[in-house]
Amino acid sequence: VQLVESGGGLVQPGGSLRLSCVGSGFTFSNYVMRWYRQAPGKERDLVAGISNEGGTTNYADSVKGRFSISRDTAKRTVSLTMNSLKPEDTAMYYCFAINVHTGRGSWGQGTQVTVAS
Repeated sequence: VQLVESGGGLVQPGGSLRLSCVGSGFTFSNYVMRWYRQAPGKERDLVAGISNEGGTTNYADSVKGRFSISRDTAKRTVSLTMNSLKPEDTAMYYCFAINVHTGRGSWGQGTQVTVAS
């Protein structure tokens, strides 16, 4: 399982970013996909998740209404669209894939998001 994130960067408060995670080496439709984030000195927290078939999504309370997770099985990609970004959204964002049959999970290397004026 290989996961490669992209799309992070520096953005002003109120701005938007779209993160992408491309998977390889596994059957994409067999995996629940999630985005986590970790700020310096803090724990890694779940941001959003999407079921393996894409019909169910869930979000942390702190991002509901601002972030949207989606997946494209043909492109083997899960995306996180982030709007109305706040300084407290600053963190390293990680993609995580969970096999629905084995429960085994795999992490990407992360992409940095910095929200500052």
